[in-house]
Amino acid sequence: MHPANKRKKNPSWHLVGAQLSHFRRRARLTQPQLAERVCVHVDTIASIEQGRRPLQPDFAHQLDELLNTGGALAVGVEQMPERERYPVFAQDFIDYEALALTLLSYENHVVPGLLQTEEYARAVFSCLYPPLNKEQLDESVSARFDRQKLFQRTPWPPMMSFLLEESVLRRPIGGRAVMREQILRLRQCAELPFLGLQIMPIEREIHAGLAGPFVLLETPDHDQLAYLEVHYASFLADDPDEVSVYQQKYGMLRSQALSVQDSMGLLDELLGVT
Repeated sequence: MHPANKRKKNPSWHLVGAQLSHFRRRARLTQPQLAERVCVHVDTIASIEQGRRPLQPDFAHQLDELLNTGGALAVGVEQMPERERYPVFAQDFIDYEALALTLLSYENHVVPGLLQTEEYARAVFSCLYPPLNKEQLDESVSARFDRQKLFQRTPWPPMMSFLLEESVLRRPIGGRAVMREQILRLRQCAELPFLGLQIMPIEREIHAGLAGPFVLLETPDHDQLAYLEVHYASFLADDPDEVSVYQQKYGMLRSQALSVQDSMGLLDELLGVT
């Protein structure tokens, strides 16, 4: 087991990116010229060529036609393993998440991906910069909902605990209607027998999680892992001493947050339920 490398390139997408670079140069186009012809930001072309951003199927067909590749890019994307749908920096964590026995999550800016509604997830991905095109946005939302199949895992999903800042619930990402549906989803999830949801109140003066969000999980082999992610970089820790620090943080955060029952009460208050 190895910690994830920061911003590591995925070999499969790096190969597709190298092919795009080759075909672009053969067509005697610069990255800015190609970006202008296909109406995307030049950073998008650069990210794909460097293997940092997946090439979406519809975009691959568009590039194949423009660059006269004979369909090579579309074929490469079509043959991409399912695992590669996720961002390179998160793939190791996604694999462990699907098999986890327990999962503990602290989040301070957005609702955790496993608990997001479709419209809220779409709004979150719409905030990314450089911006995603429609195909990339649709694929990102689809991949996120594939992760939520964890809730239907048999015989049981993992035991889950989510700690969420109250400020996340008061930030109307996607608009107030989208946020209300998201809060309703959280209230429904809070009733699940394998899931605990606690909210950290805004007025709390002492806070153990000021350094940012993180996830703890237990593998089927009972290994303990800690996962941290920021922008386009991540770190997956398996050293017992490191993981222990995050476990201590999580325990303290639990004691500082509202109880499960009081958290449900706050959600009801935000929904206008008496």
